[in-house]
Amino acid sequence: MTPMLGMFTFVFNLVGLVICLAGLTLAQRRAKHQQKRWPGYALAGFGFLVATTPIWAQWLLAG
Repeated sequence: MTPMLGMFTFVFNLVGLVICLAGLTLAQRRAKHQQKRWPGYALAGFGFLVATTPIWAQWLLAG
């Protein structure tokens, strides 16, 4: 793994983690007010995809 790829992996994981936690927090807060929780879960799913982007990129480039 090149140093640049390692740096991007760290950044994507960190940003994805923050987005995922924000989405789960949003879903939890909406549950208290009996509102729809899907926007929070969608944001959490998007954060997961952002965090796993370097893994998918390595897998696609290796294959």
